[in-house]
Amino acid sequence: MQRAANEVMQSIIFSAVLDAVAALKAASGGLPNQLLRDVQAIHPNVTLGDLPKQLQDAIAESTRTAFTQLLKEGYAVGPRQQMQATRPMDRVPDRQRPGGDRRGPPGDRRPRGPRGDPNGKGPGDGPGRGPRGPGGGPSRPRKPPKGKPRLG
Repeated sequence: MQRAANEVMQSIIFSAVLDAVAALKAASGGLPNQLLRDVQAIHPNVTLGDLPKQLQDAIAESTRTAFTQLLKEGYAVGPRQQMQATRPMDRVPDRQRPGGDRRGPPGDRRPRGPRGDPNGKGPGDGPGRGPRGPGGGPSRPRKPPKGKPRLG
């Protein structure tokens, strides 16, 4: 029975995290202060080269294991262009609509305005439409201009 992709990925990530923690412990040599320093050195901008050697090896092994496990579960893993070209068509084929096309022949169709409105109105033209409330104007009053008022 094939497992869902979500379950497979959770299993892979859980194993990778456990392997990484074990590698950090091994890299500290059993010294709690060194383990704490190694953990505190991990931040969003850390690179693979900044990590201890044991942790780098654990990450590489976890990556290989993850790809192997995905393939064993029946998921395809590869470059995007290659996977899109070889993926089978999984859509439902287009089918004939009963009674023909309800919109009528192309010559009978009325021209439509913006956003496909059959009345030819654009967004905000009707009452109560659009994100700015009824009337389509600003939702708050304008501030008076700064500086000296112009006379004339």
